[in-house]
Amino acid sequence: MTAPDGLLVVDKPGGWTSHDVVGRVRRLAQTRKVGHAGTLDPMATGVLVLGIGRATRLLGHLALTDKTYDATIRLGATTVTDDAEGEVVEVRDASGVTDEALAQAMAALTGDLQQVPSSVSAVKVDGVRSYARVRAGEVVELKARSVTVSRFDVRERRGDDLDVTVDCTSGTYVRALARDVGAALGVGGHLTALRRTRVGPFGLDVARTLEQAAEELGVVPLDAAVDAAFPRRELTEDEATALSYGKKLVASERPGTLGAFAADGRCIALLEDRDGVARPTVVFAPA
Repeated sequence: MTAPDGLLVVDKPGGWTSHDVVGRVRRLAQTRKVGHAGTLDPMATGVLVLGIGRATRLLGHLALTDKTYDATIRLGATTVTDDAEGEVVEVRDASGVTDEALAQAMAALTGDLQQVPSSVSAVKVDGVRSYARVRAGEVVELKARSVTVSRFDVRERRGDDLDVTVDCTSGTYVRALARDVGAALGVGGHLTALRRTRVGPFGLDVARTLEQAAEELGVVPLDAAVDAAFPRRELTEDEATALSYGKKLVASERPGTLGAFAADGRCIALLEDRDGVARPTVVFAPA
């Protein structure tokens, strides 16, 4: 039986690509219509939000939400990939790094930043993924992009290893933070572990392992998923009908994306105010 439309929050295991997880869930859900919001590297674990059926249309909006990571940074070694999977290119003694110097370096990497992504990221250069160019032997220099890191805190320091928590906007590379904090301290650094604990409103508390999903998929229904992820706009019967046909409504006068709900609790669409009116960005009803 095909799974209902909705979101599945998976606790991705290490060693799996995000596409591997999508393939597994396609078999479990018995549908090809499965996608994910926000790629996780194979070495990373944690929250990967998947859309099933009509909920795949939510994914582009969910990918833009803030995220939280727990990570481990190792000072004193620089790698080609800025993480533990790459070849070590330089080793320095990090034993002299003081807590004060570390705090200053991390504070400088908190707030609105211009961050240069890791060269082995999925950023496209002339239509080709940067990591593919690096693996082909090219030297890739990516342009800086605007990101916001609202939290970059040390939970524990264990010699040269730092256990940190990062709250950040979409598009932030935690590997790049590891690289940059090491560079700022003059000793180099790279990422040795990464676990995503939250994507928008969806955290590990609602995530399911693939083994649990195989026993019971645990899909968050479409209406509940939109309600959890976006502010609500309640519609009149006439507005619900108009919106289901993609028509514009009177402006909501509220920032960002809203979930528009009919009186019976169905999510009709996602709305955004543009040019003085509320325009549907995604229409879900009629099914």
